Amino acid sequence: MKTNLKRIVPILLLLILIFSNITSVYAANDSTYTNLKFGCRGEKVAMLQKTLNEKGFSAGKVDGIYGKNTEKAVINFQKANKIVIDGIAGKQTQSLLYSKTTTSRGTSTSRDSYSTDLYWLSRIIHAEAEGEPYSGKVAVGSVILNRVASRDFPNTVKSVIFEYYQNIPQFSPVAEGTIYNNPSEESIKAAKEALSGQKPVGNSTYFFNPKKAEGKWIVKNKTYVAQIGEHVFYK
Repeated sequence: MKTNLKRIVPILLLLILIFSNITSVYAANDSTYTNLKFGCRGEKVAMLQKTLNEKGFSAGKVDGIYGKNTEKAVINFQKANKIVIDGIAGKQTQSLLYSKTTTSRGTSTSRDSYSTDLYWLSRIIHAEAEGEPYSGKVAVGSVILNRVASRDFPNTVKSVIFEYYQNIPQFSPVAEGTIYNNPSEESIKAAKEALSGQKPVGNSTYFFNPKKAEGKWIVKNKTYVAQIGEHVFYK
């Protein structure tokens, strides 16, 4: 009996040691995750925003402030990865976001996603605002990205641009074919600035030229934000 106890005690001690190590590992992993939600501020929020932007989920300017744009980006990320949708970047959301196998919007990698977004964004800017001031070009790009971030529109730049409603393109350059014209250097620069998070017309999701279109539905149902050049912007 004493012999058996001598054998059992070391085994029990070993099991206790292993269990305590496992527990400490999980505790350490848990401690690296801080729930981030609307209103939070700091470096962890800035890192969250930067990673969301890199993976194609537009969180806007990397300013370390968990605002509406960041919350929408988190929601879109959660939807794309089929996890709990609550707009809170908790352990599950962050572990997926910071892994190398998360789902990106539009394409399989963040670099490809950015290139694709830049390609189409610069073209819609050029087609819609070639004769507009530079800030107006950035504003048009920002509207497209605001739509991408909104639940009411498709979730990629290309799909927003080529969206149809009742068999009618949402953007006239798609119907006219000018969407395929090569953009100017200024239009490309404006697209890059919009992708970096610049929002000269805030959260606007609509714009039109009153000299070319009445925009009755927009005027009646949306809120006026600003006018830049010939375009008026609404949200």
